[in-house]
Amino acid sequence: MAPAAREEKLNPKPNVIAIVGPTAVGKTATGIELALRIGGEIVSADSMAVYKGMDIGTAKPTREERKLVRFHLIDVTDPDKPFSAGEYQKLAQAAIDDIINRNPPALIVGGSGLYIKAAVDGLALWIPPRNEELRRKLISQAESLGKESVHGLLAEVDPELAKRIHPNNLKRVIRALEIYHATGIPASVLFGQDADRGPTYPEARFFGLTMRREALYARIEERVDSMIAAGLVDEVASLLERGIDRSLPSMQGLGYKEIAGYLQGEYSLEEAIARLKRNTRQFAKRQLTWFRADKRIRWIDVENRNPSETARLIEQELKNEQGAAQPAG
Repeated sequence: MAPAAREEKLNPKPNVIAIVGPTAVGKTATGIELALRIGGEIVSADSMAVYKGMDIGTAKPTREERKLVRFHLIDVTDPDKPFSAGEYQKLAQAAIDDIINRNPPALIVGGSGLYIKAAVDGLALWIPPRNEELRRKLISQAESLGKESVHGLLAEVDPELAKRIHPNNLKRVIRALEIYHATGIPASVLFGQDADRGPTYPEARFFGLTMRREALYARIEERVDSMIAAGLVDEVASLLERGIDRSLPSMQGLGYKEIAGYLQGEYSLEEAIARLKRNTRQFAKRQLTWFRADKRIRWIDVENRNPSETARLIEQELKNEQGAAQPAG
């Protein structure tokens, strides 16, 4: 039987619902409340929650919360293992298909715009932005070791495309490496077989949670303080003691890189906390910029709503939409 997500449906009830927004806005709590109301399961769209042993800094749902609602795509890999958006897409879409084939709606909940895109649309519809840091490194390598050395990097990860691009065409070689670096998928694959299809789940509905910047920043301050009180320093110390290198992508996540710097004597704990708060505010701004560009998202001001009230509002909007779509009797 074809996956339910791929079938044309007469029933207008959406079976994929995304809850997005900036960090600390209350997405997980709202997702749990909505899942309890409509019988759904949650697919995490958090690029850090996939890592085992990284719990406090990623604000993963608690054991108690995971007993209330089934979560997917949490604790799927070790922090010293590579994990790409392409791998996330495969796992997330498999989870979504499994959920909706069993009939509950799948709630995609998270703040990683790329992971939301991967889960709902598929990465074939996404054009990765320029990576200036990677470009500088590759240009420097071409100048010191020759263009052929950069072309060799492409041949390792995307041999099919490397055959079609001359080593002297450094601009195209670098762009292809950018795409692979961002997605973990060779450009020849990403823009090949799936390039002509639309979103994987076109029936998906998107809800964005927002509030005034000052209120969000206050929540960020509170969250960071709570993470420190909950033992974030010990969590990062444990990872470093296990040999998890600071240069790994997992350790570049918010909270981990700042606290690692403190633990290795680069600055004080007070400075680490200040950096974490500042970096989290900047991250929230980037998240909002990404999500504001997606016109499918219906925004809900949650500053004066608790998660239960927000979930009830989303449920009502979905019911209203379903009622409007039903043919007149």
